[in-house]
Amino acid sequence: MEYLPLLIQLITGAGGGNAAAKLVKKLDLGILGNSIAGIIGGGLGGQLLGMLGMTAGPSGAMDLSAILGSVASGGVGGGALLAIVGVIKNALANGKTQPSET
Repeated sequence: MEYLPLLIQLITGAGGGNAAAKLVKKLDLGILGNSIAGIIGGGLGGQLLGMLGMTAGPSGAMDLSAILGSVASGGVGGGALLAIVGVIKNALANGKTQPSET
């Protein structure tokens, strides 16, 4: 197993999570929360791309396109998972503040 693509995806996932939080303030989970959601999302995004066959070349070499693919999948995956977690967190917070109808 190649660890460099995974490491790139995790790092760019953290960056993507923090960037998404800066762009959409309502989704912000704090620096640590943004980074954790981004890291997990970056790893998942990279795995999804790997399952689609968009990984390093046939020899497993890390060329420029493979590195850019890892950066893109990590960043997008991190931002996407942060958005999902942020929306769920906001929905749960809004549900608790409203009185229940009985």
